[in-house]
Amino acid sequence: MGDRGRSRPRSFDGRRSSSPSRRPPRSASSLVTRSVRGTEAAGARLARTLVAGDCVCLIGPLGAGKTAFVRGALRALGVRRPAASPTFVLAREGSGRVPVAHLDFYRLRVRAEERGLLDYLDGRHVVFVEWADRDPSFWPGNAIVVVIEPVGPARRRLRIWS
Repeated sequence: MGDRGRSRPRSFDGRRSSSPSRRPPRSASSLVTRSVRGTEAAGARLARTLVAGDCVCLIGPLGAGKTAFVRGALRALGVRRPAASPTFVLAREGSGRVPVAHLDFYRLRVRAEERGLLDYLDGRHVVFVEWADRDPSFWPGNAIVVVIEPVGPARRRLRIWS
């Protein structure tokens, strides 16, 4: 996770480049957490590297810990409202050191674009997307992908690509 935010290529006008999502990841890391608090701490570590315009796409089965990861990230970003899965509303907004959008595609039946959710990819927000694999067309080229897999009652394997 480390210096990911500082090494991202930028275009000549200072904005992040939006290369196609087919390109190989710039970096990858893997870790195993042993508790919900450990998963939250992993989210917080990643959040310290995030800047406006970043999009974190989370993938994992029901109960894997996606919301726990986002909860830790939101706390680290200074968002005061508690993180809850936005499953029934598709999106929740918050603000801390940057505006934040927490999206959940679990119940999404049409493309995110048709729901106006692309507006969050405006470069001003840090965006977290649970169940992001339900609409890969939403993913920007600079997406950070977090795959969470249960490997025991409380243990989770997190694989992070950026």
